[in-house]
Amino acid sequence: MQANSEDSGSRRGDSRPIGVFDSGIGGLTVVAALRSVLPNESIYYLGDTARVPYGGKSPSTVQRYSREIASLLLDGDAKTIIVACNTASALALPVLTAELPVTVTGVIKPGAEAAATATRNNHIGVIGTRATIKSGAYERAIHELNPQARVTARACPLLVPLIEEGWLQSDVTDKVLMQYLGPLLEAGIDTLVLGCTHYPLLRPAIHRLLGDGVTLVDSAENCAIAVRELLVREDLNASSGRTGHLQVALTDPPDAFLDVAHEALRLDIGEIELRSVSPAAAAA
Repeated sequence: MQANSEDSGSRRGDSRPIGVFDSGIGGLTVVAALRSVLPNESIYYLGDTARVPYGGKSPSTVQRYSREIASLLLDGDAKTIIVACNTASALALPVLTAELPVTVTGVIKPGAEAAATATRNNHIGVIGTRATIKSGAYERAIHELNPQARVTARACPLLVPLIEEGWLQSDVTDKVLMQYLGPLLEAGIDTLVLGCTHYPLLRPAIHRLLGDGVTLVDSAENCAIAVRELLVREDLNASSGRTGHLQVALTDPPDAFLDVAHEALRLDIGEIELRSVSPAAAAA
């Protein structure tokens, strides 16, 4: 995955891949959105499945893991990096932005911007993992854009296991969703941020349960749009005539959730590469 020096920075476009990482496989929702918005771009996705989830880890540990995974993406010649993990976006993005030689995009700011634009009554709901909700990152990002907005956030720890079991259309999942979403609906939200990269897989179920009165904001979709704008701004676009390819690497062999994601997202994943994380190499 070396850079094509003839292509990079020329009128032929920049053929280097977009690097994307998550603590596991959930970030493939971001990859699917990127494939839809930027079909000519190649993508190198790295899921840290050996150390998933990041949600229960300390901020310093999430930062260390994120540095190590980002280092592997840079070894793969990534021209920009997307942190397709809400926990890492909340806890590690400032560190990565300061230290890495390429532009880094998280999923929180694009989601917050879309929510601030979409709300009609200034009451926004956010659902995510315990770590993401505890960080208050979405509240801060939304209030920077709209200080008057009311944000009601709720951790939904049972959703990721249900999604990874493939229970995307299940009475059990519907009941759990309503346990989490019912209080948000009663509180009067008109916009809901799906603040975990797994959650877009439940978007049809959430829409069915909440109805048309609540606008759903998909952080994956809005992150892809932000990256499209970034590539134009930094003159990093691949040539329009090419077809991008997807390379997926994991730090531990995949489990059944990869099949769930493959089926739900319609991604042509191909052969999975296994990568080991070497802290010493990452620090070098």
